[in-house]
Amino acid sequence: MLIIACPCALGLATPLSIMVGTGKGAQAGILIRSAEALETAHRLDTVVLDKTGTLTAGKPALTDIHTTGTVTEDDLLTRVAAAEADSEHPLAAAIVAAAHGRAVATTTASAFDSITGKGVQATVDGHAVLVGTHRLLADARIDTTALDAVVAEYSAQGKTPVLAAVDGRPAGVLAVADTVKADSAAAIAALHRLGLDVVMLTGDNPRTAAAIARQVGIRRVLAEVLPEHKADEIRRLQAEGRRVGMVGDGINDAPALAQADIGLAIGTGTDVAIESADITLVSGSLNGVVTAIRLSRATMRNIRQNLFFALIYNAIGIPVAAGVLYPFLGVRLSPMLAAAMALSSLSVVANANRLRRHRSVPPPSPRRTRRYQGPSGSSAGSSASVPTPTVRPAWK
Repeated sequence: MLIIACPCALGLATPLSIMVGTGKGAQAGILIRSAEALETAHRLDTVVLDKTGTLTAGKPALTDIHTTGTVTEDDLLTRVAAAEADSEHPLAAAIVAAAHGRAVATTTASAFDSITGKGVQATVDGHAVLVGTHRLLADARIDTTALDAVVAEYSAQGKTPVLAAVDGRPAGVLAVADTVKADSAAAIAALHRLGLDVVMLTGDNPRTAAAIARQVGIRRVLAEVLPEHKADEIRRLQAEGRRVGMVGDGINDAPALAQADIGLAIGTGTDVAIESADITLVSGSLNGVVTAIRLSRATMRNIRQNLFFALIYNAIGIPVAAGVLYPFLGVRLSPMLAAAMALSSLSVVANANRLRRHRSVPPPSPRRTRRYQGPSGSSAGSSASVPTPTVRPAWK
C-alpha cells in the first residue's frame, strides 16, 4: 500500500503540462509571464481590443484636408503641424509627416499644451490654435456645426477626423486613416468561433469606430473612451460577471492591461504595456491571442488528463493491496507488482509531451467567406454577412 500510494505522478501532473505549454507558447512567439496566466486564459469569455496599433497597423497617414475658407489648405496644415509637432500621438505624427512631405512652410509653436484624450492647444505665429476632437472644440465653446457634414463623411469612410480651430473659429478638418492589419479580421473570426465576445475600445468618434468594426467583424464597440477611463471600462465589463482579456500596445493601455483578468500586450508596443501584461505577443499579430487561448485550453485539458492518470492506478491498486479482493477471489498484490506504479509517472510524462503536437495556428473555418471591401479600398477577410456593430460612447 505504501508503494502504490507514492504521489510521484500526482506531483508531476500539473508542472509538466505548464512547462510544456509555456515552451510551446514561446515557440509560437507568445511569452507567458506566469503559470497563473496560462491557467486563467482558458476561462476568458470576453476579449477587449484597443484599436490603434492593435487592430490597425498604428501608422496613420493624412488623406484629406477640408477648410472653412478662412485659411488655405497649406496655411491650415502649417499651423496644425506646428501645434502638433510636440505631441507624441500617432495622429499628430501623421500630420507632421504630411506637412514635411508637402514641403509647406514650417514654423514653431509656443504655449503648447496637450489635453489627454482630446487634442492640443498652442500659439502659432500669434494665433491661438486648437487641434483635436469635437469635444475639445465644444469645451472651448466653438461652434462646429459647419463641419458636421464633413466629419460624418470622413467617419463613415473609416477615417479619423481631426478638427482645427484658429482664434476661436472653426478652420477645417483633417482626415487621418490607419490601415487595418491584414490578419485582424481572420483573428476576430477565430475568436468568435472559440465562443468569445470581442469588444473594440477606442477614443475615436462612434462613426469612425463603427466603420472600423464593420471591416473586422466586431459587433460591440466602446467609442470616445478617454485614456484614463479605459481601466474603468474593463471594470464595468467585469461587473457584468465577465472574465476579460485586454489586448493593447500603448502607454495609455497599461492600467487596463493590469485591471483585466489577463492582459495581453502587443510586442511591438511600448515597454510600459509589456510590463503591465501577463502575456506578450512578440509578433504583434492578433493571431497570437487566438493561439494563447487555445493553448491555455489545451494545457488545462492536458492537466486534467494527467490527474486522471496519476490517480487511477492508486484508486485501483490501493484497495487490491489492502486485500479487498482476497476474501472473494483470493487475490493478493505482490510488492513487486506494486512497483509497476512507475507506469503512472510514465503515463503522465508521455501525456504532457503530447502538448508539443499542439497546432499554433488555428484551423480555418469550414464556412465559406468572401472578401469584404473596406471603405479605404483595402479588403479584409469577413463572413458573408457583415455584422452591424453596437456602438456606445463611453461617456454616455
